Amino acid sequence: MARVGRVARLAAAIIIGVVALVAAVRLVAPAQTTDSVRRQQTFLRAALEDGAATRAQQQFPEGYFFSYALYGLTAVNLGDLDEARWALTHLDSPTAREPFDAGLSPQYGVFYRGWLNYLRGAILSLQPRGTADPAFDSDSADLAAAFDASPVPFLAAYPGQAWPVDSTVAIASLALHDKLRPPRYGATITRWLSGVRVNLDPATGLMPHTADVDTGAFTSGARGTSQSIIQRFLPEIDSQFARDQYLTFRTKFLSRPLGLGPAIREYPHGISGPADVDSGPLPLGISFSATVVTLGAARMQGDRSLASGLANFGEVLGVPLDTLHTRRYALGVLPIGDAFLAWSKSTRPLAGPAQPAPPAALSWWWRTPLLLLFLLIAAAPWLPAFIRRRRAARSAP
Repeated sequence: MARVGRVARLAAAIIIGVVALVAAVRLVAPAQTTDSVRRQQTFLRAALEDGAATRAQQQFPEGYFFSYALYGLTAVNLGDLDEARWALTHLDSPTAREPFDAGLSPQYGVFYRGWLNYLRGAILSLQPRGTADPAFDSDSADLAAAFDASPVPFLAAYPGQAWPVDSTVAIASLALHDKLRPPRYGATITRWLSGVRVNLDPATGLMPHTADVDTGAFTSGARGTSQSIIQRFLPEIDSQFARDQYLTFRTKFLSRPLGLGPAIREYPHGISGPADVDSGPLPLGISFSATVVTLGAARMQGDRSLASGLANFGEVLGVPLDTLHTRRYALGVLPIGDAFLAWSKSTRPLAGPAQPAPPAALSWWWRTPLLLLFLLIAAAPWLPAFIRRRRAARSAP
């Protein structure tokens, strides 16, 4: 029995050491690789074919839509035109439209029409300039008409409900149109930006989380889940306004819980609030979904220090599981989480130059305490035996 116990302790020590050393490697190895994203896409394609989007719809109102939209946008980032088109066919469908109100302006609301139009434009960006897409031209015209007719910058996604992030995506689709086509919507975009500037959240100077559909005034302040997406799309609309908003967002939402790796709060520093279906649980005030999407925003802003920090910390906390051809995070329990992460890790400007890098938010050395911790964990099971041997050696004649 004693021998069995020694073997069990040895096996446990080896397992603990390997896990700790793997975590240490993930903390420093490049995490935003194309191969990693492609392996996630392979997993996601199989999950979607197995009904993952329908299951996601049961968890929150846009689960089905986001599952395919993010898969399609990631495919665009990777240059996979056929996969992006496959995703589009599932979005331009009665099933995808079912949760949305056909009586809104634009029809089915700005969330559905904005994301759908952005994906159409993203797919067009992979094709030779001048390629025809009547649906993209028609939907862009519909969106512009809805914004031009509205006295406020934030259109409804559902009856009586407006989230500024949704209008940001829709306007980004118009900006993308003007990069791919002869420009038409500059006046619409300029007017929208003017409306946004006078309807910022007064507590943070950022775009609010929700707004009144009739007045445009904020009804709830800036939050990480919507800000992370806003900061992802603003650079494609107005680079200077986007940089100002991003630096403010970074100051007010970037955190290092327990002094460890970087993460994004759901509410600004000094403000607390409840969790909801968008944010998920908020341990220490941190939103995992906002943290994942901010990785994409940092990439759009050329913020390499924050992007790599978020990616590496995610490699440790996300518990990636690899097979021969796939990769999934959190054991693949929530495929839509993988969809957000793959999109964020592959994010790139679709048209136009990349943003210059902002001042660094992090130094490389934030990793040092975690590296020391992992190395200590790896060594800990062996320390008692090492100490006993040292003592025995000193006491030997």
